[in-house]
Amino acid sequence: MDKELEKLVKEVEEEIKPQFKELDRICEINSKKVLDAFQECDLQESHLSSSTGYGIDEPGRNKIEEIYAKIFKAEDALVRTQLISGTHALTVTLFGLLRPGDTMLSITGAPYDTLQTVIGIGKETSKSSLKEFNIDYEQIELVNNDFDLEAIKKRLVKNDIKLVEIQKSRGYSTRKSLTIDKIEKAIKIIREVNKDVIIMVDNCYGEFVEEKEPIEIGADIAVGSLMKNLGAGIATSGAYIVGRKDLVELCAERLTSPGIGKEIGPSLNQNPLLLKGLFFAPSVVRSSLKTAIFASRCLERLGYNVEPKYNEKRGDIVQTLSLGSEENLVKFCQGIQKGSPIDSNVLPYPGDMGGYEDKVIMAAGTFTQGSTIELSCDGPIREPFIAYMQGGLTYEYGKLGILKAIEFMKK
Repeated sequence: MDKELEKLVKEVEEEIKPQFKELDRICEINSKKVLDAFQECDLQESHLSSSTGYGIDEPGRNKIEEIYAKIFKAEDALVRTQLISGTHALTVTLFGLLRPGDTMLSITGAPYDTLQTVIGIGKETSKSSLKEFNIDYEQIELVNNDFDLEAIKKRLVKNDIKLVEIQKSRGYSTRKSLTIDKIEKAIKIIREVNKDVIIMVDNCYGEFVEEKEPIEIGADIAVGSLMKNLGAGIATSGAYIVGRKDLVELCAERLTSPGIGKEIGPSLNQNPLLLKGLFFAPSVVRSSLKTAIFASRCLERLGYNVEPKYNEKRGDIVQTLSLGSEENLVKFCQGIQKGSPIDSNVLPYPGDMGGYEDKVIMAAGTFTQGSTIELSCDGPIREPFIAYMQGGLTYEYGKLGILKAIEFMKK
């Protein structure tokens, strides 16, 4: 590391100490939440045992779902390795809750790229989309990175929307991620005009970033991936759906089959990994946020536009870095790969990926393929050439990865 960069690092780490102290406070709150749930749900060594085959009414799997429901303050939970990604869990939820002729409404603008294909609104079409099943879609844009409450009230008063979708994280957009306070305010407005509409929150990247989760503030159902925050880099697969018992059961019947729902589903030796991942999640999320704050301030000091700023309140673990050119975006991602523990000699390049309209570059030398709670960086090859960075199992490893990326980009 050259002397100029070394000096920058020392100055940045001094600047970001107050933010790190706040992260420590939130981590302690969420750690207590997890430990209390483990204890109150009476987790036993026997629950670490696994099942194969049908996995009929498996105690360990059931206990994990009980713990998730307790942590999220939900009536029920579906936590399965058979849910292979956040997009898969969201797809199961939407197809489980919506019927032909229903309308879903996104109040956070266009959803993440892969979900657009699921809905049937993206350039990439599918014969299996919601649109093909005669399920309608509408959206209301955010205004100044907040909900358009008047537009939401005006639309919902017609009482013909079945499901409202809220995406907490930014996806591949330039908008800010949403904090739990903003989401709570929107949910209160929704309930003033429509008590029956289902409120679903895409919680990917947002778990344990703040003190509260979506069900606590009035959402009916929340969905997320164990390849992100709650897996802590330990869970090797899976996703979760939490919320109202009747809604979770509908999702379970979409995942398995009608009449069977949650009763089957082998855990296939994953119970210790899911539980250990959840146990470590508050601490790993803190490390990921510390890595993001460090990157944000370093890149800002180097003259790049970053979002959020190092001292802004965060709603998720994603850090965006506007790098100004395709070359910078590619080199930064390649530098992240070089700073990874696995496949550090590999140079990623932009390529076509299913569910995405633009070529995408993805860097992630991770222990679990595609894990984005481990240090990773990706972005679509389109202006303004934004790198979407997330993860960092420890701050120390995250910091080293960021410095490697900066050095490689500067070369």
